[in-house]
Amino acid sequence: MREIVFDTETTGFEPADGHRIVEIGCVELVDHFPTGRTLQFYLNPERDVPIESQRVHGLSSAFLSDKPLFSSVVEEFLDFIGDAPLVIHNASFDIKFINAELARVNKPAIPLARAIDTIEIAKRKIPGARYSLDELCKRFGVDLSGRAKHGALLDADLTAQIYLEMIGGRQRGLALAPVEIVESTVVMVETCRIRPVSLPPRITPEEAAAHAAFVAKELGDKTLWTGI
Repeated sequence: MREIVFDTETTGFEPADGHRIVEIGCVELVDHFPTGRTLQFYLNPERDVPIESQRVHGLSSAFLSDKPLFSSVVEEFLDFIGDAPLVIHNASFDIKFINAELARVNKPAIPLARAIDTIEIAKRKIPGARYSLDELCKRFGVDLSGRAKHGALLDADLTAQIYLEMIGGRQRGLALAPVEIVESTVVMVETCRIRPVSLPPRITPEEAAAHAAFVAKELGDKTLWTGI
């Protein structure tokens, strides 16, 4: 199963007020493990970046002035996310912003139902806790040392880590045999491989002889085996 952990940085809180995305970050998971594939864009928002927003993510209008427009990266973004579920911390915020950008370039909106919201998972797992990304990282021991400011790719990576902690995804790779799912029944399929070269004996000839002598003396005809 493929999932995309997704985050944005913006110029403000409401696209309806003319605020835009200034950074997109995506991290790919397959079967609840990071693959190492990521996608990141800094974007020219075609407007000023308020100082309050700059204090959050550190992205100034001057820095973003030569960055691409969303319209020039939208196809690469859509190709990367494909039809995968989107894992997002506070999904409603990022979905409304990405849909506002998609509407500007006449692309279909992404339904909120496609999102897996890590805040909602946290509310079920640890009711009454604080659900900010920082607080959840601290709770699950996720390293925050590199997060002096917010960043879409950095926050997507942190979100991926707390998501996997909350769903137990890091332990899912411990199965020792492949699994087939047939009509909701889990069937373990055993696979046998022949070792190409036999392992050398782990006991010496002297130890083998001593064992044989012990068996002959103590058990005699009652033994169920005749050697090692």
